[in-house]
Amino acid sequence: QVQLAESGGGLVQAGGSLRLSCAASGRTLSSYYMDWFRQAPGKEREFVARINRSGGSTYYADSVKGRFTISRDNAKNTVYLQMNSLKPEDTAVYYCAASSSYYSDYREGHYDYWGQGTQVTVSS
Repeated sequence: QVQLAESGGGLVQAGGSLRLSCAASGRTLSSYYMDWFRQAPGKEREFVARINRSGGSTYYADSVKGRFTISRDNAKNTVYLQMNSLKPEDTAVYYCAASSSYYSDYREGHYDYWGQGTQVTVSS
């Protein structure tokens, strides 16, 4: 069993930066592909970024490419999401999710564990 806990959310002005963390307990994260998702009010949860088990490969949604960076520190059992040049449309609850297998899509059923989420609010 893995417990995921996100932190680092908050209120920031447009153009600002935040760094989210997803800390795992219970088992090592190094066996999992790690993704970040977000859900804005009234919208479906959407994929944001993915990192493979070693951290050597990353993938981003077009909406965040060039502004967000996903990384991981397996020794610390933590995954990060550095968010720069934030926009009001980035406002959402951000979730991390762990998958023990690779899937080419982002259906929620593919993920073994989810965090509780952290709120990010970007003011204009």
